Amino acid sequence: MDQIDLDIIAYLQSDGRMPFTDIAKSLDTSEGTVRNRVARLIQERVLQIVGMVDPYRLGYDAPAVISISVQPPMLNQVAKTISNFSEVSYLIMVSGEYDLLVEVLCKDRDHLASFLNEKLLKVPGIINTQTSMVLRTYKMSYGALPDFESRSEKFRD
Repeated sequence: MDQIDLDIIAYLQSDGRMPFTDIAKSLDTSEGTVRNRVARLIQERVLQIVGMVDPYRLGYDAPAVISISVQPPMLNQVAKTISNFSEVSYLIMVSGEYDLLVEVLCKDRDHLASFLNEKLLKVPGIINTQTSMVLRTYKMSYGALPDFESRSEKFRD
């Protein structure tokens, strides 16, 4: 990857539907170059273009973050099971007091309680959980790039 790839990614992160011609013009390169690079980045699984939704606008008013302790030999199986739950939007292994961190999107507190009691706490290997309700989201950004010095000022926060 070079600076042009990073700049293309930055443009697409600000607007995933930005026309390649606009990106090419901004980068002083050809549309074909942008198209080929985007295709390569997608093929190499560096880039994925998806539609992001605001869960609150879809009626999911009870998002939560759940920290989970797992019996060590069961970590991968627990993670695999949890990843299949429709409420789970994000699942990572972490270091520290807990083993897994899960973000869930639930319609309301009853839905969250049902998810916890009927699904999550029935997964074999889970030792302990701690649930935190999300009260406010200040930033939601997926796959943000590090702030490289040579990147355009347009993409610096």
